[in-house]
Amino acid sequence: MPTSFTVVPVKDNSEKAKERIEEEDGNDNNELEENQDTAGDGVPKENSPFINNTDNDKSNSYDGTNMALFEEEMDSNPMVSSLLDKLANYTNLTQGAQEHEEADDDEGSKKKAVKSPQMGTFMGVYLPCLQNILGVILFLRLTWIVGTAGILESLAIVGLCCSCTMLTAISMSAIATNGVVPAGGSYYMISRSLGPEFGGAVGLCFYLGTTFAGSMYILGTIEILLTYIVPKAAIFVAEKKEDEGEALLNNMRVYGTCCLTLMSVVVFVGVKYVNKLALVFLACVILSILAIYAGVIKTIFEPPDFPVCMLGNRTLQNHNFDKCLKEDTIGNLTTTTQLYKLFCNGPNATCNEYFLNNNVTQIQGIPGLISGVISENMWSEYGPLGMLVENKKLSSVGGSDPTQDIYLPYVVNDIASFFTLLVGIYFPSVTGIMAGSNRSGDLRDAQKSIPVGTILAIFTTSIIYFTCVVLFGACIEGVLLRDKFGDSVKGNLVIGTLSWPSPWVIVIGSFFSCCGAGLQSLTGAPRLLQAIARDGIVPFLQVFGHGKANGEPTWALLLTGAICEIGILIASLDAVAPILSMFFLMCYLFVNLACALQTLLRTPNWRPRFKYYHWALSFLGMSLCLALMFISSWYYAIVAMVIAGCIYKYIEYRGAEKEWGDGIRGLSLNAARFALIRLEEAPPHTKNWRPQCLVLLNLDSDQAVKHPRLLSFTSQLKAGKGLTIVGNVLEGTFLTKDAEAKKAEQNIKSSMTAEKTKGFCHVVVSSNLRDGVSHLIQSAGLGGMKHNTVLMAWPGTWKQSNDTQSWKNFIETIRETTSAHQALLVAKNVDSFPTNQERLGEGTIDVWWVVHDGGLLMLLPFLLRQHKVWRKCKMRIFTVAQMDDNSIQMKKDLQTFLYHLRLNAEVEVVEMHDNDISAFTYEKTLVMEQRSQMLKQMQLSKTEREREAQLIHDRNTASHSMNDKSETLPDRVHMTWTKDKLFTERNRNRECNSNVAMRDLFNMKPEWGSLNQSNVRRMHTAIKLNEVVVNKSQGAHLVLLNMPGPPKNRGGDENYMEFLEVLLEGLNRVLLVRGGGREVITIYS
Repeated sequence: MPTSFTVVPVKDNSEKAKERIEEEDGNDNNELEENQDTAGDGVPKENSPFINNTDNDKSNSYDGTNMALFEEEMDSNPMVSSLLDKLANYTNLTQGAQEHEEADDDEGSKKKAVKSPQMGTFMGVYLPCLQNILGVILFLRLTWIVGTAGILESLAIVGLCCSCTMLTAISMSAIATNGVVPAGGSYYMISRSLGPEFGGAVGLCFYLGTTFAGSMYILGTIEILLTYIVPKAAIFVAEKKEDEGEALLNNMRVYGTCCLTLMSVVVFVGVKYVNKLALVFLACVILSILAIYAGVIKTIFEPPDFPVCMLGNRTLQNHNFDKCLKEDTIGNLTTTTQLYKLFCNGPNATCNEYFLNNNVTQIQGIPGLISGVISENMWSEYGPLGMLVENKKLSSVGGSDPTQDIYLPYVVNDIASFFTLLVGIYFPSVTGIMAGSNRSGDLRDAQKSIPVGTILAIFTTSIIYFTCVVLFGACIEGVLLRDKFGDSVKGNLVIGTLSWPSPWVIVIGSFFSCCGAGLQSLTGAPRLLQAIARDGIVPFLQVFGHGKANGEPTWALLLTGAICEIGILIASLDAVAPILSMFFLMCYLFVNLACALQTLLRTPNWRPRFKYYHWALSFLGMSLCLALMFISSWYYAIVAMVIAGCIYKYIEYRGAEKEWGDGIRGLSLNAARFALIRLEEAPPHTKNWRPQCLVLLNLDSDQAVKHPRLLSFTSQLKAGKGLTIVGNVLEGTFLTKDAEAKKAEQNIKSSMTAEKTKGFCHVVVSSNLRDGVSHLIQSAGLGGMKHNTVLMAWPGTWKQSNDTQSWKNFIETIRETTSAHQALLVAKNVDSFPTNQERLGEGTIDVWWVVHDGGLLMLLPFLLRQHKVWRKCKMRIFTVAQMDDNSIQMKKDLQTFLYHLRLNAEVEVVEMHDNDISAFTYEKTLVMEQRSQMLKQMQLSKTEREREAQLIHDRNTASHSMNDKSETLPDRVHMTWTKDKLFTERNRNRECNSNVAMRDLFNMKPEWGSLNQSNVRRMHTAIKLNEVVVNKSQGAHLVLLNMPGPPKNRGGDENYMEFLEVLLEGLNRVLLVRGGGREVITIYS
């Protein structure tokens, strides 16, 4: 059934209608082919046939009447038949070898339709895993590991490593069968399971491991070439025995570099030939292993003749002599042999003492399976660098000079050997388990093939390794096992001496096996790097996402070759092996972690078809990987972790934000839920209290932030800690303002990013601003993570605005924060506050502590000074002393209090005496009340205005005629703070003077007598306190001041705004602070 429909009349059965349907079907299919690959930025997007992928269905319409109820939703929600049709044609193939070949054949034209993958479990997973697991370590180092560690410890090494890979394979199988895994294999699985940060870090570690594996295989190839095939091809030849090691390393560097260059050219020119030769290389490996087993069976009946020459109990290098004799008798003539000349400089020269004291004997290097040599090879023979390889069963007479032994043809340890080193050298021989998952795009049924093929391959190779350890120990003499390069058997490959029909089977087979593995590494590593680069999670790697016209990763291949050259320059197979072990172990560790996390979190999408997994097995595998990292090489492990950590932090800081539904995000959600439930159990203790801010922002008509400095101040106050919710209210209904709300939220988030404010954005659409702010104050936050402080800007234009609603909303917000027991911070002149880039010089933060409302005033400067903007500012605390207060004692007490609070601040007590109310105060109050009356009149009808004006006139006239009779006026208007103060004033006989002064003032301007005396007192306080603050703190970088509460009677709200305006007049940066009704600072620890 077609995936798109055209609405036609039901009765229209003409050919024209049919043709139109077919034509549009064909156009839509072409359009689908053209648009399925990229997202417009050159980066391939993840194909999905599901509901969000509606790019090609936007023009679809519905034909039929059976489902007319849903026809209006067809654009966004396709029919099930359409979905299933897309799902059937869905492909997870990305840039694999098949597409490269097609692009080579048809470069520049439209991409051919990708054929459905046909590879099964055996060819697609099992054999590639075998090829990648079996390789260079088996042929070049396993015999030496068995001889050095002994059979028992070798079995332990193999068991540890194989258990690690088996547990990892189980975890990988669960992840690989949890949905379609596009080509990209392990990197795709880890990144989509653990997120872009872990995915990028582990992906790059896996890339480095694969690259160093290429180095190891190339070094193995050159070692086989120069040691066993054509030793005379060496460029550097050692004249002395002690220089042989250095000469070998230099030869490895030269030939390794040439081999790397040649292989890189092959990969660049014809990657398809490398893939086609993979089976040939695999055949070499299998034939070599079969030759080993055949040779073991043959030793039962006829052991091969590979004698080892021994001097005393010491093994001799059999390069420069043919006969293992000191003297040889030819006829009646006795002559010295070539061996004799190696230890003696001439017939009459003094010979080596040990040579003279010990006999030369020959032992059989391959005694055979039933010889009983297995008991001798059961235990370890570790030793330091330069230690002689000896057979403890043979007798030995002293006389050795260790300083001279290094110049004699003995077989010695070329490196110091110990158990942990052997683990690091052996582990690369069990890597390669990801080969099947890397080919997931080529498999007929990846979810079935990957688990079966991978686990079967690991099981097969584990049996091969276990049997080889036992068979090597049972068939080969211990001194020959410990002879790494076969010097005692004329430079033959040790494992080759055991094989049948000829040692050359193993030599040639291992040579081509190493060549093939090196080519495979140089083919796979650049594609892995290209996949990481194209994901866009590591910005500096984006250049490596580009390549040739057919998608070949040219730049990635160059970088891979450069890194691979580092391993070549190290030149030692034994030194490179632990390095790649670290990177592979880290990759396997995170595969196990990903499976364990997904299992424990029980995310709804975690439904793997592979059922034989458990989180405990994944954790065991993860622990084993971590243990093996530190067992192999603790310093390499630390370096690998530091590299991964640096990449993780870099991606977190600079990388592109990706939402892949990863397990780390799920873990964060579960941890957040658990923490929120715990926080809900009890309110935070005073010691844990910090301002959790709700920032109320204003937006202009274009939905842009009016005061971005408010966000800067928030980040400075928080210093990255605690909760920040940035809120805004839009007037209207949500159905009509949905688009504006999204735009406003986007603009706020952009401003938060620009101002480096970390937090959440919450835009509310409400019928009016008043209710919207109320909803924010009540409902912002979740559970225990709710705000306890509201931060907002001072409404600077409240006087100029004809709309009284702005300042009324401001005052109502103050009342609601008080009712909700939340602190309130109001920033005046917020646009003059410093940005996060500014650094304030020497200056002060002045705190005016008038009333105590929880100690927030003293806590805020301390928090601000933690930020680099305010770090150089000093803190000063001012408090106000009244007439009867002992200001000296107040200062001492305040200093003691600050000492116990662990706050460093200068303390100053300001004395404010009760002065008479000045004419300026009355005049200011009169202007304020007249303005209030005028505003009220503007809102009344004409009749009401006239009635109100008459009432005002009558009231003024009556108060003017009665002002001489008012004797209690001074008691009402005199500035007092408490009833006790008022009583003290009366007892000092100041009534007469005050009455005379008041009477004189009222005679000057009679309308003053009609003023509300409560307003007069409040205005007096505002003026006097403003004078003191301006006098002391006008030059401060920031002034913090107690914010007086609004009047309980809402009729005086406009006067309250005037009082605050007078209080703040002449000050630049001011932060009004109103506590939330609880203590927020304590002297206790």
